[in-house]
Amino acid sequence: MKFSELPYHRPDLETLRKELTAVFERFQTAPDSATAEAAYLEMDRVFGGYLTQQVIASIRRDIDTRDPFYEGEKAWYNQVGPELQPLRKAWVRATLDSPFRSQLEEVYGATSFLNNELSLKTFAPEIIPDLQLENQLVSAYTRLLASAQISFEGGAYTLAQLAPFKEDADDARRLAAWEAEGRWYRDHSEELDSLFDRLVQVRDKMGKALGFGGYTGLGYCRMQRSCYGEEEVARFREAVRKYLVPVAEEIYRTQAKRLGKEYPMNFADNALTFRSGNPRPVGNPEEILEMGSTFYRELSPETEEFWNAMREMELMDVLARTGKAGGGYCTQLPDYHMPFIFASFNGTSHDVKVITHEAGHAFAAYMNRFRSPADTCLPSLEGCEVHSMSMEFFSWPWAEGFFGGDARKFRYSHLANALTFIPYGAMVDHFQHRIYAEPNLTPQQRHEVWRELLGQYMPWVKLGEIPFYGEAMGWQRQSHIYKTPFYYIDYCLAQTVALEFWARIQRDPQTAFETYLSYTRLGGSQPFTELLQSAGLESPFQDSCLRSICQEAYRFLEAYDLTGIA
Repeated sequence: MKFSELPYHRPDLETLRKELTAVFERFQTAPDSATAEAAYLEMDRVFGGYLTQQVIASIRRDIDTRDPFYEGEKAWYNQVGPELQPLRKAWVRATLDSPFRSQLEEVYGATSFLNNELSLKTFAPEIIPDLQLENQLVSAYTRLLASAQISFEGGAYTLAQLAPFKEDADDARRLAAWEAEGRWYRDHSEELDSLFDRLVQVRDKMGKALGFGGYTGLGYCRMQRSCYGEEEVARFREAVRKYLVPVAEEIYRTQAKRLGKEYPMNFADNALTFRSGNPRPVGNPEEILEMGSTFYRELSPETEEFWNAMREMELMDVLARTGKAGGGYCTQLPDYHMPFIFASFNGTSHDVKVITHEAGHAFAAYMNRFRSPADTCLPSLEGCEVHSMSMEFFSWPWAEGFFGGDARKFRYSHLANALTFIPYGAMVDHFQHRIYAEPNLTPQQRHEVWRELLGQYMPWVKLGEIPFYGEAMGWQRQSHIYKTPFYYIDYCLAQTVALEFWARIQRDPQTAFETYLSYTRLGGSQPFTELLQSAGLESPFQDSCLRSICQEAYRFLEAYDLTGIA
């Protein structure tokens, strides 16, 4: 069955409550471990049915945010989701207090129970209205960005459609695209400020109501961080400033020289890696997807089976269209034991990243699709990002198929961008820690925090010149800051591990992929740092990890053959 053929119906709330309550009671009154286990799995199945309908509605709404039916369904789930939380939390508490917990842990692992302990800390009935408001504000932010129609060269473009112009090799055209986008964001800055301020206030309120003193502790519990905390993340950011920022500075100094620009450069010039233009994929979207088929067929039997299933069921929507939500993601359809990839191709190297990054997520979900309970199919988010970011590096031998004559450009810029991204991601995380520590900052004060952190993490950027971006307001276009606070450091931790895979690939690609499969097959059976240890990988929280990776990757870039490439 194809995704377009999947039936959708809004769950009947009362029927769902009755089903969940009945399973709950069977679990609580279970006379033996076998009865308890049956109820344990049944709860997973019943709630999975609800989640499947929610995901279908959410995907179809994101495909066209102007569709009034699915926009209405999204609003319904925003309202109903928090209302179901008391029953979900009662269930979580029952599993933790069950006399059969040890038997269940022996069969299904302790991670789900560890995550449940964290989730209990994130809810109380009195915050239901706040959760509903948070959902509404996030949806409003998504709609605002999806509504963008940016005037450029006589046309009107969405944010995704404008992206190729922001990498154009012509300096004037590239700058004009950045200015056009910047003006749109600045023209909507008051609305963006208002949405974010309300989000900060409601999250701070929930954190205090739940005994955290503010949002940060609540945010960490929401992110299921059971094996590290704020102290470890702060040390990682410090290591980024110590080891990686100097390397990134040298990469951008070299880039400025290659472009004939004065260092530091503005945002528009930093976006151009080569004077002759950034690497671009060859072929139309269907041809890129077909090249994806070649890549996954030749990579391994496991990846070939996965990709064929995704294509046959049309579990990807990757074309940019007016009204389509921004961003890209992979999600899951529990009833069908399959993932779904959402993205917007724009004619840049981003399109290949979708085929590798988002498909890396989907492959991990596919490999663990029958794991029970469902919340152990995948690890916490930094563990998931290892799947996706590492898969990008495994695609290097197929770069000629994706990029043709730009393959060498791609390999160089991909590695360089992986290194220079981590300081940006760490800055986003540092910004959020500052914002939630001082929730009453004014919009202008928030911009000043961003300006200060730009100086620490991205000294290669020259401010001024470009509206919005040059005014230290660029954090407003980073959707994770609005939608999923404290997520962004997960990308940095995962990128560090992915660079570890990159180094292993250079030495022995087959063994590196076998390690990747070993890591992926573990699903969410262990916390992040334990997953790494089980797969024989180094933790990014160890200073030596980031230091050695920086050195090896920078040596590779310095020696890389760019002969004949301007």
